[in-house]
Amino acid sequence: MQVNGRVRLIVVSMVLLGSLLLDGCERQAPLPPPPVPEVATVTVQTQRAVLTNELPGRTSPYRVAEIRPQVSGIIQRRLFDEGADVKAGAVLYQIDPAHFQAAYDNAAANLAVVRKAPDRARAALQASIAGVTRQRATLELARTNLQRFEELFKDRAVSASQRDQAVTDAEVAEATLRATEAQVESDREAVAAAEAAIQQAEAALETVRINLGYARVTAPISGRIGKSNVTDGALVAAYQALALASIQQIDPIYVDVPRSTTELLRLKQRSEKSRHITHGEDQRKVKLLLEDGTPYPSEGILQFRDVTVDPTTGSVILRMVFPNPKYILLPGMYVRAVVQEGIAEQAILVPQQGVTRDPKGNPIALIVDDAGKVQQRMLTLDRAIGDKWLVSSGLAPGDRLIVEGLQKVRPGAAVKVFPFHSPKDGGGPANTNPPSQASK
Repeated sequence: MQVNGRVRLIVVSMVLLGSLLLDGCERQAPLPPPPVPEVATVTVQTQRAVLTNELPGRTSPYRVAEIRPQVSGIIQRRLFDEGADVKAGAVLYQIDPAHFQAAYDNAAANLAVVRKAPDRARAALQASIAGVTRQRATLELARTNLQRFEELFKDRAVSASQRDQAVTDAEVAEATLRATEAQVESDREAVAAAEAAIQQAEAALETVRINLGYARVTAPISGRIGKSNVTDGALVAAYQALALASIQQIDPIYVDVPRSTTELLRLKQRSEKSRHITHGEDQRKVKLLLEDGTPYPSEGILQFRDVTVDPTTGSVILRMVFPNPKYILLPGMYVRAVVQEGIAEQAILVPQQGVTRDPKGNPIALIVDDAGKVQQRMLTLDRAIGDKWLVSSGLAPGDRLIVEGLQKVRPGAAVKVFPFHSPKDGGGPANTNPPSQASK
């Protein structure tokens, strides 16, 4: 027991002695100063930036035609395949034409009869005109005889009865001439009536010919036809409410995009302040993103902007036209249109990783001043363009923005600066000595 106590005392003495020796060594060797934090920066510069905006919208057909019958009858045959492409003028349905053919034959026969009437009326008119010529000659002769008998009566060469007979002959000839002239006018009216009857018969024939043609229901436009709402043997009525089928032209195709009036006013104010260039033919070019996010291969054209605001949504419709030769776009499809708003010639674009938020959510950035110390800047951001922020205010050309090492620094701290290279260029700070070696 006495031996164990001595051993414990020796061990405790040695531990205390070692602690004293180590404490003395540490007091004699001072700790090295902490290393200067390393940060990677980019130099802020102005550049030309195209400002775009993604807007949701839906596709709609370029032209739509609902097929309805223009005459009543029984559908004999459907002459198209549902879902196929049809050309304008192609026959889609055949309505039973028997009734219309009979009406056409009747009108044609009536026209043939009516066409003979003007010839007879013209012949009678010519005869009446010839009679007028003869009666005028007869009247002239009767007047000459009357004048001669008047002179002879004065010389008592003829009797009074002979003179009276000459007067009667002249009066009869004049009355006959007036009657013949009236007959000429009547015959002329008969000719005009016969010609009008021909026109009426021709119009009636044209009407039944049109109805006969309507028995063949044709496509008014070229496009893709949908399902048929009637089958063979169905009874249809002229101009009925139910369409027989619908044809949609989808090459090209419309894309209708709603745009809020607030955004339109903001864009107009920017244009008036000359902050962004919003003119030029390129402004009308539009790109498209499909439902799965893949870009549509062809560009479209902004056709027009509606002038009426929807009171329920506070937006107007922008209509764009896109080529659709392969029928990738179908009516009613949800898409996103990438609309160009303008071009900023002196835009400041900075990497998004160089912008953080304060506790209130305001965007801030850290820069390195000329003295090599960190300074904080409050920013005003416009929008994200790719992987960068478009900065409206807070940064100036020439500022060195910290994009890597933000967690190691605070405003006012001195830092060691290295230029930043994006991942596309190899990534990381462009440092000839790796940070691990520099810290060592």
